[in-house]
Amino acid sequence: MANQKIAFASGLYDRFLPLYTKQVVPEGIDLDFTVIDNPREIFDRMAGGLEFDACEMSGTEYITHLATGNSPFVALPVFASRMFRHGFITINTKSGIQTPKDLEGRRLGVQLYTMSAAMWIRGMLQHDHGVDLSGVTWVQGSIDSAGTHGTPTVLPLLKQPDVVNNESDRSLSQLLEDGEIDAILSAQLPTGLGTHPDIARLFSDVRAVETDYYTRTKIFPIMHFVVIRKDVYDANPAVAGALYDAFCKAKDVALERMFYTGALRYMMPFLPDDLDEIDRVFGGDPWPYGIEPNRPTLEAEIQYLVEQDYIAEPMAIEDLFPPGIGA
Repeated sequence: MANQKIAFASGLYDRFLPLYTKQVVPEGIDLDFTVIDNPREIFDRMAGGLEFDACEMSGTEYITHLATGNSPFVALPVFASRMFRHGFITINTKSGIQTPKDLEGRRLGVQLYTMSAAMWIRGMLQHDHGVDLSGVTWVQGSIDSAGTHGTPTVLPLLKQPDVVNNESDRSLSQLLEDGEIDAILSAQLPTGLGTHPDIARLFSDVRAVETDYYTRTKIFPIMHFVVIRKDVYDANPAVAGALYDAFCKAKDVALERMFYTGALRYMMPFLPDDLDEIDRVFGGDPWPYGIEPNRPTLEAEIQYLVEQDYIAEPMAIEDLFPPGIGA
């Protein structure tokens, strides 16, 4: 019997590269891997038109769909993208913002209010720094150009915050430089950081802050899941296990390559020291898949989604994924 063809779209991450080169082949699957390095394009094409059999997908968009009881997707506990986000809060220093609490009541830029990065930043600010963001006006738009951040098809929030679209002829980066917004909470850094005298990160010692955060909370924010179209899964549930196993093998290959110090695989001169830190902080695996090693992160994500009115009530972590996958 011929292998089942699965059209898959994602960024070409190191942990997915062995699947792209076919060094790792999912059992019973012919994986047609399309590389798209703009995640928003993937999300828009999948949510708007179900263009792929499987793909990288925004965590907030997946869980919000799941909570409706009629999700077009099934997710694997495979995390295409994860990032600490303390370093993605940038301020105009002339706004008087010096501490996280100073963000309260301000005009803050955001690419898309509902995006995973913004959700994680708001949750971290609320729970780790006691910031009340209820009085904030959110200015939503593209970081580098006028207009919107992609063409998203997202479900409405249960309660609408004070969000206005940037309808000017300037980008959020330019609005920040001009002092028309006080800060940006984003998945992308504004162009003025490092070049404009008034633009700076809120947290100056980002690495120390993020290491402390993970050490205390065991939360490593998940940005993107891997999802399968539900009709594809329903027709052949075995595809979920085959893909999960293959993603795990591909990640193991990437980790082995990264930890090989006979030659630097990446253009990171201090990579050997970084690898030592990964051992100290993460116990050797900085990117675990599956449910249990990610339970603190997934529980925080569900909590923040309820608090920020994406979903009405908590759901069990096991209900995010097909039975038996990554348990």
